[in-house]
Amino acid sequence: MKQTISSTTDERGVLTLCMNRPEVHNAFDADMIRELTAALKAAAQDDKVRLVVITGTGSCFSAGADLNWMRGLVNASQEVNERDALRLAELMRSLNYLSKPTIARINGAAFGGGLGLIAAADITVAVDCASFGLTEARLGLVPAVISPYVIRRIGETYARRYFLSAERFDSKQAVAIGLVQQSVPVEQLDSAVEDNIRRILNSGPLAVARAKQLVFEMAGHSVETQKITDELTARLIARLRVSAEGQEGLAAFLEKRKPGWADE
Repeated sequence: MKQTISSTTDERGVLTLCMNRPEVHNAFDADMIRELTAALKAAAQDDKVRLVVITGTGSCFSAGADLNWMRGLVNASQEVNERDALRLAELMRSLNYLSKPTIARINGAAFGGGLGLIAAADITVAVDCASFGLTEARLGLVPAVISPYVIRRIGETYARRYFLSAERFDSKQAVAIGLVQQSVPVEQLDSAVEDNIRRILNSGPLAVARAKQLVFEMAGHSVETQKITDELTARLIARLRVSAEGQEGLAAFLEKRKPGWADE
C-alpha cells in the first residue's frame, strides 16, 4: 500500500514530513491521519530530531477531507463519526504539543483540516499565491476539531467571520489575521523556511523545548486540557454529520450541487 506521507531527516536533525497525495491535493483520509500521527509521535521520542517541517507535495498544502473518505462517512453512525473525529483530534494535538519546534511550509492552498495543521504549527511560512478557507459551514458542518487551534491563532474576531462565512481568503489576509506569519514568492519559500530552521538550530534544544512548553503554560492549556476539549468537539461534529442539515450538505457536496438552503 502506498504511503500517504514521505519522511526524511537531514544531518542536522531536521525531519521533513511531506503529505504525498498530490492527485487529491494532499487531502486527508484515515491512512494519512494515522501515518502523520505516528510520525509525529516517533519524532517526539527520537533524540536525533531537533525540528519538524510539515509540507505538501505539488502545488497544494492540503485540501482538507478526502472526497472518498467523506463519502464513506455519509451513512456512518454517530458513534463511528465520533471515533473518526477523535483520530483527527489526536493528530492535531500531537502536532500542537510536540516537544520539538515545528514549521509549516505552506506550498499552496489549505482548507479545513489542512488549515488546522497550519494553526497547530509553531512557525508558518506560505507562498504568496496560497489560498485558505474554513469552508465547513457550506456543508452544514463546523470546523469543530481544529477550532481550538484556529481560534488561538486568529482570535475570536476573525474566527467569528470565517467560521460563519466559509469564505476563502488569500495569503495577504492570512498574514493580516495571524494565521500565517510570513508570506513569500514561490521561488523564495525554501530559503525562507531555511532561515527559520537556522534560527531555531542556533538556540539550545532544551531551551527551545522548555520555551514552547512555557507558552502553553502561560496561555493556560495543555495536552490534558486539550483531550477534554477534543471529546467535546468530536461529539459536536459527529452530531452534525448525522443531522438532516449535515446529511444534505455532504450529499450536495458529493453530488456537486448546491444544498437546499443555499442562496441562489
